[in-house]
Amino acid sequence: MGNSHIFYHKMMGTWSLGFICLLTCVLPSVFSKVCFFCEITASTRCPATQMVCGEYEDCFVGEGAALGVSMIQNKGCTRDVDCGKEQSVSYMGVTYSLVTKCCKGDLCNAALPLTAPSILTQLGIIIVLLGLI
Repeated sequence: MGNSHIFYHKMMGTWSLGFICLLTCVLPSVFSKVCFFCEITASTRCPATQMVCGEYEDCFVGEGAALGVSMIQNKGCTRDVDCGKEQSVSYMGVTYSLVTKCCKGDLCNAALPLTAPSILTQLGIIIVLLGLI
């Protein structure tokens, strides 16, 4: 009985240590969000890598516009309080108005493409321009 009792305690100790290691390795990924990341680019394809977000962050795609130049985008993690906000960024010597569009869930910012202005926005711009002429 003595040898089997020692074996049992060694197995339980090994199992407990393995379980603790598993929890410390797996739990952060369970509670962390994974998003695609890429630097600001003028390309419609963002060569993204994966990154782990912080506790109060969401995945986002940033879309930037400036008069007379092509759109820019970037992807990554941002604080949830910054979602939907507009900020000025400089890219290739041009100042862009960049808006972050956030989403919930792992890798959800993979399929958020650059979008053209809506028909209503385009119509509003035309009406304003016609009123100025």
